[in-house]
Amino acid sequence: MVAQAMVERRSIDVIPDEERHGTAFSQFTLWLGANLQITTVVTGALAVVFGGDVVWSVAGLLAGNLLGGAVMALHSAQGPRLGLPQMISSRAQFGVRGAVVPLVLVVVMYIGFFASGSVLAGQAVGKLTHLGPVPGIVVFALVTGAMATVGYRVIHALGRVASVVCALAFVYLGARLLERADLAHLAHQHHFTLPMFLLAMSLSASWQLAFGPYVADYSRYLPRTTSARATFGWTLAGSVLGAQWSMSFGVLVAATAGTAFVDDQVGYVVGLGGTGLVASFLYFVIALGKLTVNVLNTYGGFMSLVTSVSGFRGQRVLSQRGRTAYILGIMVAGTAVALAGRTSFLDSFADFLLFLLTFFTPWSAINLVDYYLLSKERYDLPALSDPHGRYGGWRWDALLVYGVGLAAQFPFLSTSFYTGPLVAPLGGADISWLVGLVVPAVLFAVLGSRRTRTAPPSPTTADPSRTAPEPVIDQAG
Repeated sequence: MVAQAMVERRSIDVIPDEERHGTAFSQFTLWLGANLQITTVVTGALAVVFGGDVVWSVAGLLAGNLLGGAVMALHSAQGPRLGLPQMISSRAQFGVRGAVVPLVLVVVMYIGFFASGSVLAGQAVGKLTHLGPVPGIVVFALVTGAMATVGYRVIHALGRVASVVCALAFVYLGARLLERADLAHLAHQHHFTLPMFLLAMSLSASWQLAFGPYVADYSRYLPRTTSARATFGWTLAGSVLGAQWSMSFGVLVAATAGTAFVDDQVGYVVGLGGTGLVASFLYFVIALGKLTVNVLNTYGGFMSLVTSVSGFRGQRVLSQRGRTAYILGIMVAGTAVALAGRTSFLDSFADFLLFLLTFFTPWSAINLVDYYLLSKERYDLPALSDPHGRYGGWRWDALLVYGVGLAAQFPFLSTSFYTGPLVAPLGGADISWLVGLVVPAVLFAVLGSRRTRTAPPSPTTADPSRTAPEPVIDQAG
């Protein structure tokens, strides 16, 4: 009975009040645990690997975590109010079917993060089980898929465990690192350069913004009476604290270890802690941290796929068999990418992070402007499932703004495969993500205000009692 109670029945349908539970503090433990892990360490280390110093890399990472984390936490605050997964609300801006445009990119993101996480976790699992990295990746993927299938409750339980275990491990590893690092020497080598500072900001901001498309998935079961300020605050605190802690550790590791860390991220971090039982425990901690965030990625990918399909098929509720099939698809795709790209992980991951930022900053800007400024946190929930209703099938003004937001970033974008013409005049600094937030926010505020004035009054708020009956999907999903 307990196991059955843990298995989630809901998918993209509204969570009714009688099934709401928990407190806003649950967002702190979840996002702290999701950020205290090896990929976050690697993200911070990249700021030094690409030429930054310790002092200004840490400062740039903090600035990016705070700014990107605030945007991400504003998305989280939508969860208790709407009781819906994050990307469903995009239908109010892009249309019931038009929301598939950002959704496709979101699914690519989940597969990419699943793959990058599996590469590092596979190394840890392979060492822990003596199976090697390839079987380690496969075993890790299977465990991830199983936990994502169980759903919401087990995800939060995993976050609570990981937040404690990983925090203790990082305290220990930090102490061991400080025994090797000459902090005074590193602190005196600081030299501010704008491009490196902005690169560090971009790395951490992209990390935080990448959570935006699914963060409300994990706050939507909170009671409707949960304070939006509390949800925002606890989400921001957990995500920024966990990310900055891990990234700062990564900066110090990269500054003291050099190529030893670049060549073997997992092996170096574990070796820093010790050998024998200590090393086995640290391999377990690395796998646990990656399991936490990869379950989030798999679950979020499942939600996004269902949202995409349901926009065209009118589905709201999913059978357990259909749920398993969607999750299996995400797992198989992510594992295939992990196995194919595991030998060139570090370079590929850096480009992946920065390129993702290009696509998600315009989406975040449009979603937040609409929800907080134009719609005043009031959505017609039945219309979010009706392509002939209030929000229509395709909302071309939002799609146009999204396209303009993408195009506006390219002159300022700097990656290994493309550098915009305005990067050199800025000294090599990449400010594309700032442009991607401001330009679509302003444009959509202007166009959206006209849309709001001409639209009929919204007949509902976020009250699920006013939603239409929910048809059940057949067993084929």
